[in-house]
Amino acid sequence: MKKKILIIITLLAITLLAYNYMYQDHRDIASEEPEFSITPEQIVNTFKTNLKDSEKKYLNKTIELTGIVTESNSKDLTLNHDVFCQFLQNQNASLNANIKIKGRCIGYDDLLEQVKLDQCYIIN
Repeated sequence: MKKKILIIITLLAITLLAYNYMYQDHRDIASEEPEFSITPEQIVNTFKTNLKDSEKKYLNKTIELTGIVTESNSKDLTLNHDVFCQFLQNQNASLNANIKIKGRCIGYDDLLEQVKLDQCYIIN
């Protein structure tokens, strides 16, 4: 009888932990303080020279970048041809504008040689 109760309690605890892990609250990047403030060239060079260490350092971290808009669409833009930034809402950054962006680093695209950010916000 005690074994059955212990097994049931253990299963309930594992189920609760798995549920909380799978359904975590979404991060609010806009209210987070950036862990790194860097230029687009610096972060791309870091990824090009040592991909594994760069992923450990920057992946899923809030990053602040300052650069020049080289491509712009309604929901994304590219800074200095090096960093692709995806927005949750429409943005209206003009080409060749010098802007500061905060977003979450989601990785490096070897083919395009670009660092990818999502959940981005324009700071200025």
